[in-house]
Amino acid sequence: MTDARHQPEVTEVRAQHRLDLDKLAQYFARHLPKFSSTLTAQQFKDGQSNPTYLLESGGQNVVLRKKPPGELLPGAHRIEREFRIISALTAHGVPVPEALHLCEDEAIIGTPFYVMEYVRGGVCQDPALPGMAAAERTAIYTSLTDVMARLHGIDWQAAGLGDYGKHENYIARQVALWSRQYEASKTSTIAEMDRLMAWLPNNIPAGDETCLVHGDFRLGNLILAPEALVTPDALSASRIAAVLDWELSTLGHPLTDLAYNCLPYHLPAGEDSILPGIAGADLEALGIPDEDAHIAAYCRAAGRHGGIPEWPFYITFAMFRLASITQGVYARALQGNASSTMAKDYGERAIKLAKLAWAQQSGG
Repeated sequence: MTDARHQPEVTEVRAQHRLDLDKLAQYFARHLPKFSSTLTAQQFKDGQSNPTYLLESGGQNVVLRKKPPGELLPGAHRIEREFRIISALTAHGVPVPEALHLCEDEAIIGTPFYVMEYVRGGVCQDPALPGMAAAERTAIYTSLTDVMARLHGIDWQAAGLGDYGKHENYIARQVALWSRQYEASKTSTIAEMDRLMAWLPNNIPAGDETCLVHGDFRLGNLILAPEALVTPDALSASRIAAVLDWELSTLGHPLTDLAYNCLPYHLPAGEDSILPGIAGADLEALGIPDEDAHIAAYCRAAGRHGGIPEWPFYITFAMFRLASITQGVYARALQGNASSTMAKDYGERAIKLAKLAWAQQSGG
């Protein structure tokens, strides 16, 4: 079998995302002279929100990530926050690319951007991890929960991130935010979204917690260790070389990260989706923990006791949020500025996710 872990796929830069490489090289000469010779650029195929490029200069690679062109939703595409958080996390045991430079001057390439280290390794969007041995799948899922717990355990105040977000009522604020974002990108009526926007604010579990959250912590945003470093006697070592895509990171509730990470357990396996699923797969044969075991592993790593009695709410919220994000991708596609050639398919996916979310809370 072929290992599904692969280098992130790059293509020619799409027409609406072309860069002025001469102007960029001149800018690098002043701010990143190590990469100031002639630049070439390719665009990463994955990534629906912020266009991301692999730049080559003098035999060296770096990654550039920018805001998309066109009119943007308020508070979206916050690459400046991405740069700040990966700069801060380097010293706290969370694997991230090295942050090299932030440019907030729109005159250089049309939008703000930042440059980061190119981390070698593989990416696998499919949570079933096809082509891998069962023992390695187990090791990857173990590493995933360990890294997520490590992130949530950081003393964000001591790390200088006390102003990285508000300190309370995160879920209520998120429900309001993604309701507004959905309304701002709405292209037709989705009855289930209207029902969820009414139901969620009145059913938030009691109690509150605050930690650093990633906001999009899923397998497809992890760079897995290169195959050359994966050996039978090293399966207990961390399989994660870097965590990517910190645009949605903030101070929030840890269980929202965990619930989003668990969405594949509730989505059909093998179905084309914005977030691939493993529901119905033979997890034991694959070496992948089931949802209860995955949650328990996270709780052990995070030192969390007592279980999560209101887990269905967190899953419903995670699906609602993903449906709102998906609708935003679709709306940008209609405007011609989404960063994926497949973005126009996402209108139907937003409807499916909304229906699944409503079925979660209603028991349907």
